[in-house]
Amino acid sequence: MQGCGNDYVYVNCFDEKISEPEEFAKKISDRHFGVGADGLILILPPLNDDSDAFMQLYNFDGSKASMCGNGIRCVAKYIYDHGIISKEKRETSIDTPAGIKKISLEIHDGKVTAATVDMGEAKITGGIPEKIRVNDMDLNFIGVNVGNPHAVYFIEDNPEIKNIFSWDDSKFSITGVKFERHPRFPDRVNSEFIEIISRDEIKMRVFERGSGETMACGTGATASAFAGFKAGKLNSEVLVHLRGGDLKIKIENSQCFMTGSAVEVFSGEIFCKRFFTSATNSSDINH
Repeated sequence: MQGCGNDYVYVNCFDEKISEPEEFAKKISDRHFGVGADGLILILPPLNDDSDAFMQLYNFDGSKASMCGNGIRCVAKYIYDHGIISKEKRETSIDTPAGIKKISLEIHDGKVTAATVDMGEAKITGGIPEKIRVNDMDLNFIGVNVGNPHAVYFIEDNPEIKNIFSWDDSKFSITGVKFERHPRFPDRVNSEFIEIISRDEIKMRVFERGSGETMACGTGATASAFAGFKAGKLNSEVLVHLRGGDLKIKIENSQCFMTGSAVEVFSGEIFCKRFFTSATNSSDINH
């Protein structure tokens, strides 16, 4: 499934149990020797009655992530479209390592086509802005936590990267790693590069920790809109243009809401005894 081109392989762990998910994520995400994806998302039974499912995300490199805005919309689509939750429902709650997220569903012809996620409260993690030196460039960024860490770089404040949207994939990838692994961020960081079109509209390019450049990042779009709002650059409702599509972000105080598409691309079966066994009941599953 994909949301704005941010694609993951999803496994229904109500029925399956996966051992060594970190290694499986690396193998399945490889676009030459696996299925090909930005990472792996396990759709697990809920831990308690407060949610309908639990989402666990593994990045392309096998590292765990706490939250994914595009991914959680697709999880909501899966559990609705495949009958895990009632067809009467128009809202669902999905648990994540970053907490329970509530999602409103848009239904057309019996399928979820889009969803709005209550992303929770965003938090500024440093100064507005904060200074940093990356790859011999003196830059300004705004740190934001939306369940995972982000560093937002506005092009207008950083003339040394004013041409970043025209960098080829190789240059962006090599430099992006230096942003991701800067000593300022001991746990690595997602980096967003923002061109402001108007107070209601921005263009974004993203380098995600553990996955590299992706077509979209929902938490990154949320963090960028929030950073711009807190810096007085943007209004409280922003349309974010990403390489894979558009997301709408709405900010109410520090609470953020993200609306975007959710698309099932294909389904299939993978036969790999090393990683898969049947889950006869939810107690067999290691969240």
